[in-house]
Amino acid sequence: MSYKLKIGELKEGYLTDEEIWRIFTIVLSSKSVKSSTYKYALIKSLIENLYQVNERCELTYDQLAYAFAKIYWNLIVKHNLENQNRGKKAKVVTIIKEMQWRHQIPSDFSFDKLNAHVQVKLITEVKKTMKENVFGAIYGDTREKFYAFEHKSEYFKINPSVYRFMLKYQRLLVNLTNYHMAAMMEQLNEVPSINYLLGKVESIAKRSSLRPFENILLNHFERSCFYCGKALPDGKRQIQVDHFIPWSFVQSDQLWNLVLSCNTCNSSKRDKLPKKYYLDNIINRNEELVDKQEENVMNLMTNYKDKKIILLYDYSIKNGFDTIWERG
Repeated sequence: MSYKLKIGELKEGYLTDEEIWRIFTIVLSSKSVKSSTYKYALIKSLIENLYQVNERCELTYDQLAYAFAKIYWNLIVKHNLENQNRGKKAKVVTIIKEMQWRHQIPSDFSFDKLNAHVQVKLITEVKKTMKENVFGAIYGDTREKFYAFEHKSEYFKINPSVYRFMLKYQRLLVNLTNYHMAAMMEQLNEVPSINYLLGKVESIAKRSSLRPFENILLNHFERSCFYCGKALPDGKRQIQVDHFIPWSFVQSDQLWNLVLSCNTCNSSKRDKLPKKYYLDNIINRNEELVDKQEENVMNLMTNYKDKKIILLYDYSIKNGFDTIWERG
């Protein structure tokens, strides 16, 4: 059976959008062999890491396991949704509940509030489960055409055609995945309604605080608003960290997409894409960060390329972010 595979090679290098949609439709539906929410969590993990792939469309198992662990921690611990599988309890539930009990972590703790040591231990255990129950199984469901993987080297490569497809239809895929994941959890957990669950599934990815990024940006740049250039006054509430390209599209926090903003600009921009001339400014800003060659900054700029944020900007417009913001 495919879930036992330790190596999976791509059967085809090129797929049309129509072929990819056909396979995605089966994976997302109840026709899929995989009878747990794992398939949705893997798709969400891929979407969260779309802009972290290297030039060969590769990701590490650790990148995927981080996103996977965060999804399930917040569903299981914060929202008490322990049934994630038809049949016996999903292994990821046991791992997370044991970790919570061992470290006596309160249920209101989100994944991002966990200390680094606990996060690393949890990600390591979740990665083992993904090797056993996720990579091979969903590889089979996608007809061996969406990605390649190898457990020994922890190598994961997205089919370039699928990668471009996911960029092109990212917003739609997020909504479809959230809906189907919520629908399955509603059946498994006997919760009041799918609307109740959709809110929990949709809010999984967001980090609780951008304060660490604020400190890095303040250490390297003048205390001024990226958009209007005005000086930012002292005080925690006077500085905002804004996702240059909206978080609702990127669904992750990347230093190269974060800027310091005043309250006025941040409030008026909200979930909009800034006018294109700001794009040159953030590219120049990111070049300055890379040129500093400081370890703590370079770790947060892994796989950053100018063309990546340009691609992100263009695809966000194609995904419906076509109301362009400019400071009045």
